[in-house]
Amino acid sequence: MSFFETRGLTKYFGGLCAVNNLSVKVEKGEILGLIGPNGSGKTTVFNLINGYFPISGGDIFLEGKQIGGLKTNKICKLGVGRTFQVVKPLQRMTTLENVMCSAFNQTNARSHAEDIAMQTLEFCELVGKKDYPAKGLTIGDRKRLEIARALATGPKLLLLDETMAGLTPQEQALGVELIKKVAESGVTIIIVEHIMKVIMSLCSRIVCINYGQSIAEGTPETVANHPDVIEAYLGKE
Repeated sequence: MSFFETRGLTKYFGGLCAVNNLSVKVEKGEILGLIGPNGSGKTTVFNLINGYFPISGGDIFLEGKQIGGLKTNKICKLGVGRTFQVVKPLQRMTTLENVMCSAFNQTNARSHAEDIAMQTLEFCELVGKKDYPAKGLTIGDRKRLEIARALATGPKLLLLDETMAGLTPQEQALGVELIKKVAESGVTIIIVEHIMKVIMSLCSRIVCINYGQSIAEGTPETVANHPDVIEAYLGKE
């Protein structure tokens, strides 16, 4: 069995099928890209994986263990961390305090949580801003803080949801280097991203979904040139 796997993952909102029988496998240490046009179901897939939404059907496995249907905090304890499209740090807390809150997923001791948070901030090159109020950070630093908060939970699998949105090209390049460093540390990654330059530089394999179901899977070049993918993004004409 693969390190992470969905089998027939399905989600209905009333009569709307947002995720339709989606089966995806991810190997340990891989960076898998999940792409698709707006409204295709990418973020919903993340919300199902980490338990934010209950699944309507199918199964989700992490290291051979069924995690579909578990509560969000239990899934996080088992090693699934994630970021969100819209970053919402605890604004009146400092950068360090924000990351400490996540570190309590690994420990009940404040001193240990602070140690984890400091190590994570050093890893993400934010230690120089540890005492800054989160509301005063730039968008680039807030995106980096979002990754740091997710890493402080101690994930085996990290779900990155549009971490490059709104960043300058220079900030994107720094973000790509950080994600590569995360992968090199042993964390498996699934990344949702609309910036194809980022996806192409990070991922060895991509899954494209539309209307909640997979329409193409393979190398970045294969998927980018797949006729169903071109049609999904640009239309038949």
